[in-house]
Amino acid sequence: MNNSVMNKKVIVLGGDGFCGWPTSLHLSNLGHEVIIIDNLSRRDIDNELEAESLTPIQPLGTRLNTWEEISKKKIGFYNMNIASEYDQLLKVLQEEEPDVIVHFAEQRAAPYSMKSPKNKRYTVNNNINASHNVLCAIVESGLDVHLVHLGTMGVYGYGTAGMKIPEGYLDVEVETEEGEKVSQKILYPTNPGSVYHMTKSLDQLLFQYYNKNDNLRITDLHQGIVWGTNTRETNLDERLINRFDYDGDYGTVLNRFLMQAAVGYPITVHGTGGQTRAFIHIQDTVRCIQLAIENPPADDEKVMIFNQMTETHRVNDLAKLVSEITGGEIAYVSNPRKEAAENELHVKNDLFLSKGLEPITLSEGLLREVTEVARKYADRADHSKIPATSTWTRDQKPGIPEKEEENLMN
Repeated sequence: MNNSVMNKKVIVLGGDGFCGWPTSLHLSNLGHEVIIIDNLSRRDIDNELEAESLTPIQPLGTRLNTWEEISKKKIGFYNMNIASEYDQLLKVLQEEEPDVIVHFAEQRAAPYSMKSPKNKRYTVNNNINASHNVLCAIVESGLDVHLVHLGTMGVYGYGTAGMKIPEGYLDVEVETEEGEKVSQKILYPTNPGSVYHMTKSLDQLLFQYYNKNDNLRITDLHQGIVWGTNTRETNLDERLINRFDYDGDYGTVLNRFLMQAAVGYPITVHGTGGQTRAFIHIQDTVRCIQLAIENPPADDEKVMIFNQMTETHRVNDLAKLVSEITGGEIAYVSNPRKEAAENELHVKNDLFLSKGLEPITLSEGLLREVTEVARKYADRADHSKIPATSTWTRDQKPGIPEKEEENLMN
C-alpha cells in the first residue's frame, strides 16, 4: 500500500466543532488513530450567546463513548487551549508523535468576530496564537508532521478580477530595470471582509514563513460555506449528531434559510441577495480532509493550497430555491456586513477533483433532509436569536425583518 494512504496517527485540533467532530469520526472510521484536542470554547460561546445548537449535541465524553461503543474504535481527548497553553501542546506532540495535525482550532464566525471590540480582539488572539503555537511546537518537537489547516475562501474577498480565482498562487510577470521579463509565483492577494477572514489571511503568511524557514509540510484548505449537518458517521446514532447553528452569528447562510423556513420564520436575504458565495456540503468537507491527508506535499514543496468548494450560488437564488421547496416567505433586510451589494465569483477547484473528489452538489433531496432536521428540533429554536445583529460598522444595520422587529417591540 502507498505510504500516503496508510493508517496514521492524526491529532484533530478543535475536534468537537461543527467541522471537527464529523471529520474526527470520518478519519477514525477509515482506520486512522485519532486524538482530539479541544478546550470546548465553542460550547462556552453557546452559553455566552444564549443560543444553543438547534440539534441537541451531547457532551464530548458521551460522544466519544458512543463512538467507541458503536465502532469499537477509541478517539483520545485532551482538554487544552492551544492558543495559551504552549507547553502542554508541545508535551502532547512529543508524547503522541502524530503523523498529521488537522487544525480547526480557530474562532470560525465572521459575524461573531465583528460583534464588539472584545470579540475582535478575542478572534485575533485566539486564531493567530493558536496557529503560531502549532507551527512553533512542530518545529520544537523535531517531528515530521503534516499540518492540514482549514482556511476559508473569504481570504480572497468576494470579488473577481475577471478570472477564476486560482488555488492559492498567482503567476505574475515583473520587469527588471534592464527590461528583462521575470516570472514569479506569489500568494493570491488577500482581501479579507471581516476580522475573522483577516486572521485566516495572516495564517497564510505564517504558513509560508515556516514552510520556507523550517521546511514544514503544510496543506491550507480554503473552504467555502458549509451546509448540511450530518455525515454518514454522525447519522449512526442520535448521540453522535452534529451541531446545527442557526443564530445570526454562527449559522451559515443556506442552513439558516432552511431552518428559517422550517420554523415559520421569514427567509432573511441581506441587501439585494446579489452576493455570490462558494459552498460545500459537510460530507464533502470530511472527504476533502481525508484526501488532503492522503496526498501530502513533499518535504521540499511549498505550502499546498486547495480551494475546498464544490459550487457557487447567488444568495438570492438560494433563497428562492428554499422558498419553492418549503413555501417559506422571503424577507429582504438590511445587510449588516460592509460589502458590495453584488459580486461575481469564479473559483478553480481542480486539485481536489484531480485527487478523486466526486462533489455533492445542491439537490432537492439534501435540502429537504436538512429541513427535516430543522423541523424535528424546531421547538429548540429561540426566534430572537435568528436575526443577524452583529454589524460591521456603525453605518450598517441589523438584518431583522420588519414583521419580526414589530414582534420584538411588542
